[in-house]
Amino acid sequence: MADTSIEWTDATWNPVAGCTIMSAGCTNCYAMRMAARLDAMGLDKYRGLTRKSGGRAKWTGDIRIDEAALSIPETWAKPRNVFVNSMSDLFHPNVPTDFVRKVWDVMARTERHTYQILTKRPDLMKEILCDDFRTLPNVWLGTSVEDDRVLHRLDDLRSIQAAVRFVSFEPLIGSVARGSLTGIQWAIVGGESGPNARPLDPTWVDEIFDMCSDADAAFFFKQWGGKNKKATGRTYRHQTWDQMPRLSM
Repeated sequence: MADTSIEWTDATWNPVAGCTIMSAGCTNCYAMRMAARLDAMGLDKYRGLTRKSGGRAKWTGDIRIDEAALSIPETWAKPRNVFVNSMSDLFHPNVPTDFVRKVWDVMARTERHTYQILTKRPDLMKEILCDDFRTLPNVWLGTSVEDDRVLHRLDDLRSIQAAVRFVSFEPLIGSVARGSLTGIQWAIVGGESGPNARPLDPTWVDEIFDMCSDADAAFFFKQWGGKNKKATGRTYRHQTWDQMPRLSM
């Protein structure tokens, strides 16, 4: 719950643990495997959050609130980009709104950090944040989109006021050419990785690259993925793409 190897951020912060499989992008979720590993290591926070099914770890749907973790960003003196809840979803329906407000208060107090919140539930994010939550200049709001079956998440995201709106097209398992990045400042693109990784079609990446150009959105290519993501690398069109968004506030 600190430094991370995730290419587009500096640290992770997990005041919530546990989740629920929601759509096709969740099938091989790395966080399920990690939660099972942490449970096996004896970490109470992750106990019982996954179960074995078909030889793989899957979320049970249980959610664990970690009040003690709330103060962690306040101990970091150096400014960081912080991915909020890499092991859960802050806007899971079983996370109390009062706890989301506590997370918000910490982010407001630690304005030296930039917080990146990613959800598969932008409709619930919109519903909660409309209830007297301040728009914070150091908080970026994003959603995950894996294929064209969940393109409606982009519209939900667009309807929320934020310093930066962003989309994680990871794992990208289908075309999203019918989507639009209008009103969205940043796109992260990545193929699925791990033993059961589904293939990434380069054409799908081209489509998002063009969408970014049309919307003047920053383009970040995270990985090609596959069983060995280090072997496939993260070079696209003969270069590395690490663009970051311009602030709108």
